[in-house]
Amino acid sequence: MSGMQRICLLGFGEVGQILAADFQSAGNAQLTAFDLLFKNPESACLRAARSAGVRVASNAHEAVADADLIVSAVTAAQAVAAARSVAGALKGKAYFLDVNSVSPGIKKQASELIDAAGGRYVEAAIMSPISPERVASPMLFGGRHAATFLPLAQQYGFSGAELFSDQVGRASAAKMCRSVMIKGMESLLTESLLAARHYGVESTVIDSLRNLFPGTDWPSLARYMISRSLIHGRRRAEEMREVAQTVSEAGLQPHMSAASAQRQDWAAAFRESASIEELEAMLDAVLARAQERDQVEKVS
Repeated sequence: MSGMQRICLLGFGEVGQILAADFQSAGNAQLTAFDLLFKNPESACLRAARSAGVRVASNAHEAVADADLIVSAVTAAQAVAAARSVAGALKGKAYFLDVNSVSPGIKKQASELIDAAGGRYVEAAIMSPISPERVASPMLFGGRHAATFLPLAQQYGFSGAELFSDQVGRASAAKMCRSVMIKGMESLLTESLLAARHYGVESTVIDSLRNLFPGTDWPSLARYMISRSLIHGRRRAEEMREVAQTVSEAGLQPHMSAASAQRQDWAAAFRESASIEELEAMLDAVLARAQERDQVEKVS
């Protein structure tokens, strides 16, 4: 495991925690983590870091001071801020792996900060949900340091990673354009089937979808995709705003992406309904809660 003995995780949410566990399984790397939420002694991510035996840093500079590899897995809105927060403390030639779901323009801003500070920026686009394949998920690596980083990363389990481009931004563009479809489908199914359930025609709508993609188990797929919006709506909305920015950077109006961000944000308010196993019952629960919210808002 030569070359990357000390690893820092910037951001210790779902992705950070999964990568930490997989890095520990792969070898004897020394792991340090920093998350802005660590400032709250009761935060779930701080408890997770301590439970995992990961060294908890008190600030970003301390976290990266001796790191051979920094993995940035923060929220999309914090991607550039995270790079800026560590630029003055990077060890010379440390790799900075940016796995955040942000626009090509944001990736380029982050890369300029890291490379100017003497680090080696590598763009990563995770092209699937992080579970179940975890660190082995399909990823696209980009940037001028990606080629030298890839074999080192493979030692730590990045078996699904591939070299995509020596230009920063192209991997992100592929990821963001994919999200137009994936998160857009989640939003469309949420809106379509909630309205259909209200009118009592959801089974007819679902049956009609079988002609569109034959062989698809639409009730199971719809339940899964809607539940993802309910559970991860806030994070997905933030990503879809980055998707909208990506579309704008291409010179197009992001009508669909912007609307998907709104629907994902809305869905997050009904997170508890995601645990309901039956599609119809889950839709009923969301509709009931939505009506309750509307009544409260009217009264207030």
